[in-house]
Amino acid sequence: MVAALPSRVTVVGVPADGWPGLGDPARELVSHASVVLGSTRQLGLLPDVAGQERVAWPSPFSLAPLEAYADRELVVLASGDPYVSGIASTLLRTLGPDRLTVVPTVSSVSLARARMHWDDAEVVTVVGRRLEAVLRHLAPGHRVLVLSSDEHTPQAVARLLVEADYGATVMTALGDLGTDLETRNAATAAEGGPIAPRLHVLALELRGPATGQWTAGLPDEAYEHDGQLTKRDLRASALARLAPYPGALLWDVGAGAGSVGIEWLRSHPLARAVAVEADATRAQRIGRNAATLGVPGLEVVTGRAPEALEDLPDPDAVFVGGGATAPGVLDTCRERLRPGGRVVVHGVTLETERLLLEQYAEHGGELTRLSVERAEPLAGFTGWTPARPVVQWAWSRP
Repeated sequence: MVAALPSRVTVVGVPADGWPGLGDPARELVSHASVVLGSTRQLGLLPDVAGQERVAWPSPFSLAPLEAYADRELVVLASGDPYVSGIASTLLRTLGPDRLTVVPTVSSVSLARARMHWDDAEVVTVVGRRLEAVLRHLAPGHRVLVLSSDEHTPQAVARLLVEADYGATVMTALGDLGTDLETRNAATAAEGGPIAPRLHVLALELRGPATGQWTAGLPDEAYEHDGQLTKRDLRASALARLAPYPGALLWDVGAGAGSVGIEWLRSHPLARAVAVEADATRAQRIGRNAATLGVPGLEVVTGRAPEALEDLPDPDAVFVGGGATAPGVLDTCRERLRPGGRVVVHGVTLETERLLLEQYAEHGGELTRLSVERAEPLAGFTGWTPARPVVQWAWSRP
């Protein structure tokens, strides 16, 4: 948080070639500013302006320098389009739209699409984020543009791809886009990835197996677990009723292996989730599963509900896979739900089943008994082997 805010901030997108690539309106904004903030590299691209104060962002990055300019106007430099994985999004959340003006230029994403002749590529940023986010997008023939942190990103991404059996992926590093020094180097992930300058976009032509669909119900084998796992068919049923959507927050309570929270996050890049697990070993395992399946942003809280829920933001949906009979858990989950939110609870034991019958009688909702049988070898033949039936209670807050 910033204690004191400027009266207005104008964010100017700077192309890779710096001052020569700026249009006249943007040049005028920068030239007439009394204070300019930006990275050391960006500030170095500007010509000298007499009397102008220039401030480089600290490392690690923070908005703390803004406090020195309360009620003043200043210019902030950004790379390309400031709303494409840029500082404008951070400033928007801090300042609000009334104090913010954004002047974009051509983004590196636009230039990369043009160079690759790709009109269908997804964009993933790993700037200040974990590289495993790339893994969410694995699909044969899929195209992805990765906004890289530095010159080491291609080799690190290549290692992840090889581990995921995507070593045949063609990786193209598009360096210094929009300048006279543009470079283009390609190599497969198995070859270690391409050499790249510090400023580059990494284009991935993914080549590998179809290992994980984006709908709910990944194979149980996709997860590392100790038996505490919401199985595939039950998971798909729960997520259908939880109904994830962009920006919505899920509490996965008694998370076990974290499968429900992970697949909630895989449904959309803007979905949010917190996995709450009392067992520390399982909590660590949840983090590993989330990274492996491409959603390293899953927040994992080690603690026992309902106490562990106290400091969490109110959810849009709650899944209770374990610990439903603990005093206060279901009451807390219901009461903290945002309007229109959904609770889904699974019960295997008679004690939990009785509790869910009581919840259904008192609050209504949907009560379902789920029984799954799988064909397995039986004395030289094939027979049905039933899994434990599960009672599912789903309730929506008005």
